[in-house]
Amino acid sequence: MLAEDSVLLKEGLIKLLESSGMRVVAAVAEAESLLRAAEKHRPDLVVTDVRMPPTHTDEGLRAALVLRREQPDLAVLVLSQYVEERYAAQLLSSATGSVGYLLKDRVADVAEFIDALRRVAAGGTVLDPEVVSQLLLRGHSDPLDRLTPREQEVLKLMAEGRSNAGIGQELVLSEGAVGKHIGNIFTKLDLSPTEGDHRRVLAVLRFLRVRTQQ
Repeated sequence: MLAEDSVLLKEGLIKLLESSGMRVVAAVAEAESLLRAAEKHRPDLVVTDVRMPPTHTDEGLRAALVLRREQPDLAVLVLSQYVEERYAAQLLSSATGSVGYLLKDRVADVAEFIDALRRVAAGGTVLDPEVVSQLLLRGHSDPLDRLTPREQEVLKLMAEGRSNAGIGQELVLSEGAVGKHIGNIFTKLDLSPTEGDHRRVLAVLRFLRVRTQQ
């Protein structure tokens, strides 16, 4: 499902998704319509803008949060015109997977955008690199200070939704080395093995919460 009030972008996204083998069951232009349509169609994935009518503030984001409460298995990817860190943290802190936050500029890179959609639909978390960069630039005093510069680089790429292989390619590291860095991150952020596969997402959420509280 799509929720976007710009007619040109909405129609463009429909064609893009359908040409990539996805079926768009509904496309709406306001948050209330999104909630009604999601209840009716029960889609696998919702792509929604943050700012929608009538006030063009945060209607899309608030609708996404409602949907995640009502349909916990629903994958949600939020698109935004600008970096809005509070919204990113608010959405991502509401769940441990199947969520994403991207700037609309990312749609221009079709392969990257479709890959992000598929990762979110498959249960992953995708965060726009620009949001991550801005959060990293903030001054802070928190548990993240325990991380080495290399571990912070690894966590940054984890926040963008990269796999271990993708992190290794970006930083020119073996997958084994990446795994060791991630293990150190879990230890330094006090994320115990009992939290299983979700530790990766919890590390990213810890990163987001601390940065947005500064």
